[in-house]
Amino acid sequence: MILTIAARELRSLFLSPLAWAILAVTQCILAFQFLSYIENFLDLQPQLAARDGAPGIADLIIAPLYGDAATVLMLITPLITMRALSEERRSRTLSLLFSAPVSMTEIVLGKYLGILGFFVCTALMLTFMPLSLLDGSALDLGKLAACLLGLLLVMAACSAIGVYLSSLTQQPAVAAVTTYGALLMLLILRRTSSLSSGDSGVLGYLSLLEHYENMLKGMVNSTDILYYLLLVLLCLVFTVRQLDRMRLQA
Repeated sequence: MILTIAARELRSLFLSPLAWAILAVTQCILAFQFLSYIENFLDLQPQLAARDGAPGIADLIIAPLYGDAATVLMLITPLITMRALSEERRSRTLSLLFSAPVSMTEIVLGKYLGILGFFVCTALMLTFMPLSLLDGSALDLGKLAACLLGLLLVMAACSAIGVYLSSLTQQPAVAAVTTYGALLMLLILRRTSSLSSGDSGVLGYLSLLEHYENMLKGMVNSTDILYYLLLVLLCLVFTVRQLDRMRLQA
């Protein structure tokens, strides 16, 4: 049932003009950034050739591209997740799911995986851009894989936050605004902590980009992965509890 709900959610997303518009605009923005980084790399290539240990394509093109991609995709996350459960509540179709022979966990996981599938498609389309450089250059596939893994983990966490906040209201617009606020707070935590104490500290550790930046450098460690997985698990558990509370009140 989880896969059935996920397929239904993903299909409904791609039947919406909004999803296609978001996908097209996102790819255009990232393609423009990709070409800009290539042009900058070509301008710097004579200087880089004269230096030992100079940064390569992975450092000057791939890492900045995936850094931009995380910011862009975080901005569109509320538009994708806002209708996940709030629209079901507003149209009163959520009661039909409650009466179906499925658990709250299956409903939440199905909705979540359907939304995550959209972002996986977006991330894979982005990956074709740096892979196009394989034809005429030496590409660090290990660092590319680390960047892709980091981007998928960031989007998994953002999607989980959006699904949870969507379960708290009947208005998709309210869900979108609160998701924007939550993601923005997680983005600026590191900067706020650095300004106040001079280092990242605990608040910086809670920032979404604190762990992502390590992966952009090609460093994948269990601490960063565990951070995103725990954030996803926490949000999904809260969402299941919220649906259980709504079912008891119905």
